[in-house]
Amino acid sequence: MKGISGNESRGLPLGAVIPCADNTGAKVISLIGVKDLHTVARRIPAAGVGDLFIASVRKGTPEMRAKVVYAVVVRQRRPYRRADGNIIEFEDNAAVLVTPEGEVRGSEIKGPVAREAAERWPRIAAIASTIV
Repeated sequence: MKGISGNESRGLPLGAVIPCADNTGAKVISLIGVKDLHTVARRIPAAGVGDLFIASVRKGTPEMRAKVVYAVVVRQRRPYRRADGNIIEFEDNAAVLVTPEGEVRGSEIKGPVAREAAERWPRIAAIASTIV
């Protein structure tokens, strides 16, 4: 994982229900915690593009359901500004399941992946079909 500047707006707060964009068997996950988030005391944790978070599988195959997993946000609906001045907004939110070390658990990713997530997580960039 590479370090990036933390100035993008975080669009997925604690409890957000996010569709899973890979083929691991999980369909819908719920955000229950954000890793390495250093923010103001008592602020509700939120995740943005490229953030690693802890999630609970809400819908999916019977062996995946109700498991606690790690995931990375690859798309978010909330607009955010890039360093070149462009404002990026996706049609939906999406996440990809990973191991705690950052290895992707699935073998393919459905839909586009934000460039911020691809730069920070090289394994996600390797299997992404489209990087926006």
